Amino acid sequence: MQGHIRKRTHKTKAGKETVNWYVVVELGRDANAKRRQKWHGGYRTRKEAEVARTKIVGDLHAGTYTEPTKLTLREWVEDKWLPTVRTQVKPSTFDSYQRNIHLHVLPALGGRSLVDIGPGQLNTLYVDLLEHGRRNGPGGLSPKTVHYIHTMVHKALADAVDGGLIAANAAGRAKPPRPRSAAPKELLFWAPEQLRSFLDLVARHRLEAAWNVSAMTGMRRGEVLGLRWADLDLNSSRIHVRQALVSVAYKLIVSTPKNHLARVIDLDPATVEQIRLHRQRQLAEQEEWGDGYRDGDLLFCKENGEPIHPQTLSQAFERLVDKSDLPRIHLHCLRHTHATIALRAGVPPKVISERLGHESPAFTLKQYAHVIPGMQADAARAIADLVASSN
Repeated sequence: MQGHIRKRTHKTKAGKETVNWYVVVELGRDANAKRRQKWHGGYRTRKEAEVARTKIVGDLHAGTYTEPTKLTLREWVEDKWLPTVRTQVKPSTFDSYQRNIHLHVLPALGGRSLVDIGPGQLNTLYVDLLEHGRRNGPGGLSPKTVHYIHTMVHKALADAVDGGLIAANAAGRAKPPRPRSAAPKELLFWAPEQLRSFLDLVARHRLEAAWNVSAMTGMRRGEVLGLRWADLDLNSSRIHVRQALVSVAYKLIVSTPKNHLARVIDLDPATVEQIRLHRQRQLAEQEEWGDGYRDGDLLFCKENGEPIHPQTLSQAFERLVDKSDLPRIHLHCLRHTHATIALRAGVPPKVISERLGHESPAFTLKQYAHVIPGMQADAARAIADLVASSN
């Protein structure tokens, strides 16, 4: 038999023992007559190792066998995996991958060879992160965060399997914590009359048009700040949402809209008029700044044309709300306000979903329908009235 099975026991930091199973492949002798062996693993059970041995021996006979890599996890992640992932995901997602891998995974497992990482080591890592994972103070990470880290490790190892570096993905046999079923977050939003009061309050504010666009389209903060004049067709009262301005690692970058969904949103006449007035103000600012103006074609920008940081826009909104008697909400809540008012007005969920850039109308209904009191009762009455009137 060219492959046999070995059992190894490892001790965790807590003193507990974990067992992993390995397939040891005999590859003959080298030029110095020394036995050549390659270890594959570790597997959680002997049965899994036996299945792997069957495949490995089959590959040996077929001439398709690939020797396990000597690469460490750190070498694989930093030199190969992250540079590839950077081209496949949004910058904000890549920043999250990179930060979490370096903070929580590589310090513990970075020096290990890819072939030596088994489900036992990963389970030990997850337990440690739950108990001591916070880097800015005592305590551990939430099960949701640890599970997110697990999905990144799983992807990194899956790509190593696809690249022929390892035979199996140890993360597929690990046992990450299950995220707790959290209660739905309370959505904050204004009633139509409250929104009207706010829009009256911000009349003649320099960013009055930005508040109107946010409220009357439901666009995300980054999408509003990423709007260019080239994205507008005011004659047909339409906005083309093609990009978003986001902050990644303290730098402003242009990204695709969330879910990679570019879309077209129709505007109401009042918002179109607000945008036209805003254009006149912006042209006056541009003339005043002269050569110092940085023209990036942005619809909403600083007086000198530079981009507005998303957090700056949020803070400006909150200061305006604090000056009013309105319930305190955040800028993102204008999006919730738009959705709930549209639902209450009887706008079809599919249309609302398209305006908001959701993946599906089902998500829109799940997100918002339960926050509108009386919708079920209204539906019951409407159905009953229709049936009664058919007599």
